[in-house]
Amino acid sequence: MTIQILLIALFIYLGSIGSIVGNTIGWYTLGRPLVASFVVGIIMGDINSALIVGIPLQIMYMGNVTPGGAVAWDLSYATYIGTAAALIFGKGLDATGLIGLAVVFAGIGGLVGQLMWNVSYALNLPLNRIAHKYAEEGNTSKMYIPNMVLGQLIGFACRFIPAIIVLTSMTAASGQADFATLIPNWVTTGLSVFGGMMAALGMGILLSFLLKKRYDLAIFLGGFILVTYFGLNTMAVAVVGVITAVLYYAVITKGKETV
Repeated sequence: MTIQILLIALFIYLGSIGSIVGNTIGWYTLGRPLVASFVVGIIMGDINSALIVGIPLQIMYMGNVTPGGAVAWDLSYATYIGTAAALIFGKGLDATGLIGLAVVFAGIGGLVGQLMWNVSYALNLPLNRIAHKYAEEGNTSKMYIPNMVLGQLIGFACRFIPAIIVLTSMTAASGQADFATLIPNWVTTGLSVFGGMMAALGMGILLSFLLKKRYDLAIFLGGFILVTYFGLNTMAVAVVGVITAVLYYAVITKGKETV
């Protein structure tokens, strides 16, 4: 379990803003909930359960942005911790119970990450003086020290070490007893309902951005009916949607092409 904790903590760092792998691979790929849950599933040997909680977490946090560098919720911490907690404590729970656990522990992880962001900002302030000193001396060959070496060390320490503490604490707590049997039924039900509500809220926020005109809602409902009542899987509906979009584009642009 120690290696699993170390690997998850490492990915919590790699999936952050400004990690050594860059924002494209890190924050915008490894930091996304669906990718994070898949990675945790591989590490912990339960990809199916991990993706069960990863999909609703992806929907919930799809609108997560960092305007002006303000981080209201640390996405990497939240999703890796939430998924890991669901797999550690969720033995014996159904899908809704797993989602409920993931949502609760994702909240805890997100708060820890938000705190560590503020610590990281504070620790990076002295690096400006070091960089300024090298700039005054014209010593450009050493500018990588504050920018790359020290900055990455601070970022790594502020994410890897707290993640180790949180994950180790969860593992120790799970070893005391079967966590699922310790939770009263009303708590499990509440977590399940809350998890479903959060996923629905995330989807509602996403639709509020996508549905610009009334007929957009009709298209959405058409896809919903195909999945729910006709039994088509989401991939088949996505293909139908792409074909419909291509035909629609061809119709509205017909006769409008300029020479």
